[in-house]
Amino acid sequence: MPNGLIHDDSLRLHPDGLALRLTLPWYRSLWLSSVTSLDLTVDGEPVPQGDLTFVLGDREYTLDELPEQSETLWYLQEHPLLVVRRDRGVALGERHNVTLAGQLRLPYMQIAPGENGAPGMYVPNFVRDQLTLTVRDADAPAPALVTDVPPPPPAIDADPFQLGLTLYSASAEFRAGWFDFDGLLDRVAELGIGPGIEIVASQMVPTYPVVSEEFVRSWRAAFDRHGFAASSFGANLDMGRRRDRDMTPDEEFEFSELMLQGAKKLGFPLVRIQSAKSELLRRLLPIAEELELQLAYEIHAPLGPNAEPILKVRETYAELNSPLLGFVADFSSTMHAMSPTLLRAVRRAGLDDEALGRLQEIWATDATMRERQEEFIGYLRGRDFDPARLGSFAHLAFNMHGHVDPREWADIMPQIMHVHAKFYDIDEHGQEPAIDYPEHVRVFVEGGYRGYWSSEWEGHAFAELGEVDPLLLVRRQHDLIRQAMRELQPS
Repeated sequence: MPNGLIHDDSLRLHPDGLALRLTLPWYRSLWLSSVTSLDLTVDGEPVPQGDLTFVLGDREYTLDELPEQSETLWYLQEHPLLVVRRDRGVALGERHNVTLAGQLRLPYMQIAPGENGAPGMYVPNFVRDQLTLTVRDADAPAPALVTDVPPPPPAIDADPFQLGLTLYSASAEFRAGWFDFDGLLDRVAELGIGPGIEIVASQMVPTYPVVSEEFVRSWRAAFDRHGFAASSFGANLDMGRRRDRDMTPDEEFEFSELMLQGAKKLGFPLVRIQSAKSELLRRLLPIAEELELQLAYEIHAPLGPNAEPILKVRETYAELNSPLLGFVADFSSTMHAMSPTLLRAVRRAGLDDEALGRLQEIWATDATMRERQEEFIGYLRGRDFDPARLGSFAHLAFNMHGHVDPREWADIMPQIMHVHAKFYDIDEHGQEPAIDYPEHVRVFVEGGYRGYWSSEWEGHAFAELGEVDPLLLVRRQHDLIRQAMRELQPS
């Protein structure tokens, strides 16, 4: 998914001068308070900050006002305008050189909590678009989809896992507006994917963090139409929603309670939680018991089941001793190689063969994520290569790809309640080149797991929009999982 605020069809007419149709450069909705900076140059001339207006819906904001908008959601499918006030307007068909640099603060990805009432540190997202754009008056059309796909083999009683997907797999296409919610579910059904459907609430729910009755009606109608089953409700905790301070414990509880209530409205049995703080879980457990919801903390790269932070969560679970507490196993933790999709992306960003080799060597070491990242950035600087050219990839290469042995999942198998069957590629042999799916299937079958495997294509973090059809890849991954399951069954 291109990490861009603007794209080829972004430059538009506007009575004040010109406008840029913005796209949120992330996979989920964010608060306007997340926008840290926007700096624009048009045809080599920097635009003064006072000549820029951010227009979302029927509201206009100066850039100085954005950090205060912690109650205003920039929904993933909304495309606000960055209006440029200037004496001379633009005409259809004109071409202009545009550079837009921005920084966003990801309010749920806390690096360190704040102290003494100060705000904490959060993962930033740096964006720099440098494009020659043609003035347009309409969005670019969505591409045609492949429809002649044979149906999948039917599920059989002997299959140990139920299959499904998280709609996060189509993040880039959903963000671009190629699908609305109903259209996305229709496409999933057309390809024979399912029956399990998982969502990230902050991505799919326009009224996040509240699930509206209108969304409930659309959800139920689509599920009745296609025979889907709700599998997992992905909840975030936006601790850095406000710019002046972190959430208080009471605010964390209230925000999390909204997530649980929304999951119940939509019929989910399980909520993927982001925080496993003992005091928060203690307060949420009575709510989960009342709503009959499981709460599952996600184990994601670069951590594995026996990493120190996860051992602390396991200790908390032992202390609370509730059958409602468990884990989501994400296979980004247990990769044996870096994904070709990522390697193609960093090659496009300028890495040569030597740098690609060094990146993979550093990734394969047992150093911490931060140590590996710093070593690689030091290597790049030693070669006079600006790490900023990689954007977020210099961080994501180590944050999103872990190399824990998949056999470690067996250590917590009774507590695994849901699986994110993460994948990035399916090669010409029908295999995932960076994740050993037959081995993962074996570990989970022998461990007695009998829940959902929710396919999660995360190649959109590295691939260009339209480079592949992610839902076709999900179908191919389902074929791989079915084959691996059935090869383990007695003939």
